[in-house]
Amino acid sequence: MRTVISWTDRIPEHDVGNVAVNDIAFKPDGTQLIAGVANRVLVYDAAVGDMIHSLKGHKDVVYCVGYSRDGKRFASGGADKTVIIWTMKAEGILKYQHSDSIQCVAYNPITQQLASATSSDFGLWSPEQKSVSKHKVNSKVLCCSWTNDGHHLALGQLNGTISVRSKGGDEKLTIKRNSPVWTLSWNPSREEPFDILAVGCWDQTLSFYHLSGKPIGRDRTLDFDPCSISYFSNGEYICIGGSDQKVSLWTKEGVRLNTIAEMEDWVWSVKQRPKQNFVAVGSNDGQITMYQLIFSTVHGLYQDQYAYRDYMTDVIIQQLVTEKKLRIRCKDYVKKIAIYKDRLAVQLSDRVMIYELYYDDSYDLKHKLKERIMKKLECNLLVVTSMHIVLCQEKKLQLYNFSGGKQREWVLESVIRYIKVVGGPIEREALLVGLKNGTVLKIFIDNPFPIQLIKLNSPVRCLDLSASRMKLAVVDENANCLVYHLKNKELIFQELNANSIAWNTEYEDMLCFSGNGVLNIKTGNFPVHQQKLQGFVVGFKGSKIFCLHFVAMHTIDVPQSVSVYRYLEKKDYLHAYQIACLGATENDWRILAIQALSGLNFEIARKAFIRVRDVRYIELLNKIELERRLGGTDDQLFLAEIYAYQGKYKEAAKYFAKSGHEAKAIEMYSDLKMWQEAKNICPNDDNLKDLIRCQARWAEETGDWQEAAQMWVQSGDHMRAIGIMGERGWMDSLIEVCRQLPKSETQSIRACGQFFRKHGIHAYAKEAYLKVNDLKSLMQLHVEMLKWDEAFLLLDGHPEYAEEVYLPHAEWLALNDRFDEAQEAFKKANKPLLALKMLEQLAHNGVMECRFKDAGYYFWKLAYENLRIAQTKDDGEGGTISSEEASAKLHAFHEYYRNAELYHAYHGIYRYTQVPFTPMDQVHLFHIARFLSMTLQGEIPAGISRLNIVLALAKLGKQLQTFKLARFAYDKLQTFVIPKKMIDNLDLQSVVIRSKPFEDTEDMLPICYRCSFTNPLLNNKGDVCCNCYAPFVRSFYSFEHLPLVEFQVEDGDEEEVISIIESPTGLQGGSNKKKDADDGWASNDHGGADVLTFGGMGGDALNMEDPFSRQLMNLDYQANQQGYQPISVTLDMLRNFKRDEIFVVKWPGNVIHAKFYRNMIPECAIALCQECNHFFHEEDFEFECLKRGGCPFCGSTKSMGSA
Repeated sequence: MRTVISWTDRIPEHDVGNVAVNDIAFKPDGTQLIAGVANRVLVYDAAVGDMIHSLKGHKDVVYCVGYSRDGKRFASGGADKTVIIWTMKAEGILKYQHSDSIQCVAYNPITQQLASATSSDFGLWSPEQKSVSKHKVNSKVLCCSWTNDGHHLALGQLNGTISVRSKGGDEKLTIKRNSPVWTLSWNPSREEPFDILAVGCWDQTLSFYHLSGKPIGRDRTLDFDPCSISYFSNGEYICIGGSDQKVSLWTKEGVRLNTIAEMEDWVWSVKQRPKQNFVAVGSNDGQITMYQLIFSTVHGLYQDQYAYRDYMTDVIIQQLVTEKKLRIRCKDYVKKIAIYKDRLAVQLSDRVMIYELYYDDSYDLKHKLKERIMKKLECNLLVVTSMHIVLCQEKKLQLYNFSGGKQREWVLESVIRYIKVVGGPIEREALLVGLKNGTVLKIFIDNPFPIQLIKLNSPVRCLDLSASRMKLAVVDENANCLVYHLKNKELIFQELNANSIAWNTEYEDMLCFSGNGVLNIKTGNFPVHQQKLQGFVVGFKGSKIFCLHFVAMHTIDVPQSVSVYRYLEKKDYLHAYQIACLGATENDWRILAIQALSGLNFEIARKAFIRVRDVRYIELLNKIELERRLGGTDDQLFLAEIYAYQGKYKEAAKYFAKSGHEAKAIEMYSDLKMWQEAKNICPNDDNLKDLIRCQARWAEETGDWQEAAQMWVQSGDHMRAIGIMGERGWMDSLIEVCRQLPKSETQSIRACGQFFRKHGIHAYAKEAYLKVNDLKSLMQLHVEMLKWDEAFLLLDGHPEYAEEVYLPHAEWLALNDRFDEAQEAFKKANKPLLALKMLEQLAHNGVMECRFKDAGYYFWKLAYENLRIAQTKDDGEGGTISSEEASAKLHAFHEYYRNAELYHAYHGIYRYTQVPFTPMDQVHLFHIARFLSMTLQGEIPAGISRLNIVLALAKLGKQLQTFKLARFAYDKLQTFVIPKKMIDNLDLQSVVIRSKPFEDTEDMLPICYRCSFTNPLLNNKGDVCCNCYAPFVRSFYSFEHLPLVEFQVEDGDEEEVISIIESPTGLQGGSNKKKDADDGWASNDHGGADVLTFGGMGGDALNMEDPFSRQLMNLDYQANQQGYQPISVTLDMLRNFKRDEIFVVKWPGNVIHAKFYRNMIPECAIALCQECNHFFHEEDFEFECLKRGGCPFCGSTKSMGSA
């Protein structure tokens, strides 16, 4: 390291009196320097030293100055007790006072807060506040400094106290020293893990502290009183100036490195120019000097091991190839470094350290101290060998062993310019020395006599010796690169514009040199290869060149391709191989291998192919060498095989022909699938056909199915071609093949038809089957393609295929939800059991999927189908069933019919309890819940939940004010296992319902139209009257109780009764009612007088002259205890009934007796579905028929009967 004065300025003493430079500060961007001199603030151009301003705002001496971090303002303070704030344009904008002279000022680096300190207090001011907050101190403040984050301010005091304050002025801690703290500074580096305070005391010590107040290490002795401490190079170094009239450079750990400047008086202030290697010094004699620090590179290189100085006190050994680094902390100023093999010599200020380098098990570089030479040795250059160090001092070379003993000295005829260890046995190493007079010497350390190698006409700048020690490369002072052969001293190469040179340590005939930003690489006798380069070369190993650019070492990968190709052009395979070993690319190795193989240099070819791991060529070499050992000497045949491996097939064929092996050429083309070339060589047609089959198989293997199909067609193997086309869907190609085939190829044509069927092309498949008259396959085709019209048309002429058509047709109808048609189709296919199985599965699916309305419909269809079988006793397959089986079918009818009713009704309850916003009427749902509760007294069908029914009763009962029923339902719910999410709500509703009257509204209580008894809402005996046990007849839409009374005819059989009812003249009764209004009043002609009657059951219901009505009024209750019996009427009574009051419920056949009902309230229009025999309110029935197209229960569209 050395220093250069950039500029200096001395203030004339007579101009301003006392000219001491008390303080200096830089603008943060480094463009300006301010100084407090006498009573003025001087502003300099920091680059050239020109004074820009001389500011006279103070009335007395200016003691301190400081610049804000943003560079917009600076402050000054002095003996006049005043602090002045200046703008960057040197305009004073603010002034404030203290009670004592201002000793120091410092700006907060974050908040731009200004701290100013005096003998008795310190103040804090910021642009945002109007006044200055002042805080008392117990001793005079001499210096102050802010931490990086601006949170803490350190104050150095006359009594030796260091007070650390918060940015608000509160004291956080104190540090006690034995003497005045004249200067202190926080480390500005943001990379440090914690804040470090450097303190200079007038007990001539330098100390360091953590922010916590804990000291870092021991105090460092200075031997002078420090007046200024300033961090340098972002906190890596410290500049200290003081009473010794010097400025010295120290490490941040407190190790003295060197002297920066020597002044003529005390140094009061030292500051670094921001982000630059310049230091400004202000001294007591009024002199301001700007110094530039120039750090020289201290380093050493041995092959790929590079050692260099870092932070002035550390040595780093870098593996240039692997980029691994090892740091050695010397804790002293490193002057010189030398490295050789496993030895590292480091010259410190008063000793030389010898280290041994080694690698551990993980191949990490390690070091250990081998020897210390405790002598202060001075030298210009330092060299280390295995057991010695060599010091170069101008013309002298001194050899010391590791113990410090001087063993030999050489005094040369001129100044030494370059020295290098070039190897040799231990303790007999050779030195290559270049002198200023142009002489190049070789000195063995065990020989006192130097050996002159050559003599140049100009001083030596750089030199190097080749790996074989037979060639010497020199760069002289005139930038000439000179290469000599040492055996005959002949100049074998010369080039201009060189500044450094290096031989390749792994190849004799390769060197590199740099100059004018260009890297030059010389190989053998070939022209120089050039590329751009920054810096200069210092080493060359293999394909890596080591380049030093300023203070950084870079590794450059140099491709050796050019040199390899040049040797290959000369067919010099050995040298090409040697160059490739230095670091060629894989492609270079492959080219070398191929060309060596083509040149029949099998040894080099084998090595190169092994390098690229090409097993195929290695096997070829093994084969060729085996043939040679067996006596083969035909190089033409070897070349043919080599060209074949290289892909040069035409050349290979020519050489096969020259060697008389045409068959091998054909085999080669066949293996390579070069079919056209193989066909051209093929001698006859039989071999050609086999070749086509081989080509087809190869096309299959490679996935070229189109080519394979064409080849199979050409070879006559139609089935294989058809298989390929069909599997890949090439229907257009397949139909062409099919049309070309003769009818005798039945198997092939049917195979075509099968593929057409598989891909859904009906027309092509039909054409194929018709060509071979395969009607069965054609019928199957129509069925598979759902061409039902064509299938039925073909079936008309060939009824034997009925089952093959109707059965799949039925399945297709079922899949498309056309179940009625599917049933008929199953019957036509003589598969009625499949129809029943389909309905059973549909019903089961409806229950499992909670589609209870669909389930009810399918149970109805099952019931009807079982009734049909019971009535006809036809098993659907041409036979009959027995009476027991018919009875079983009838029993199944009743069971399925009951399930159909239950699931149809439960559909509404399920939707009410599980689906939000059910649109059904609440009264209808209430009647459904009552119907299900009274009907389901025993076992419950699958899917129906009694919990949902009772829950619906509870909710609807409460809403319809049938509180008694609702309370019963809520009490009943307590016996069920309730889901957790419903428990709290049900408990609450159970309590609420108990606050309601324990009664049901009378409007909701059902009345028996047979005995006029008012029934409760629920009956545990079933859905019957509690009095007469007559079953309630309900509308299967609203589930209301209909005014229908069942009767039977005593004196007539069933057929006679039905014929009377259905006959237009069978019933003589007529309507003589005169309705005045639809309000329950009726007018009758009774005994010649008009009589008005009123009743909820209609006028006719209370007509006492009607025998049927009188019989209802005279029912014997006790008789009914024996069981329910319909009302008995005679034929005469029947004939007097009105036609629109009578309903006949009859089923197909005679297995179930008909039932007869009379409407007791003719005003209540009732409809009866003739298919399922369920009753409905006429309005509901007609509305649902219009809405859904049929009966609400069974969906039938047959004729309806109504009253």
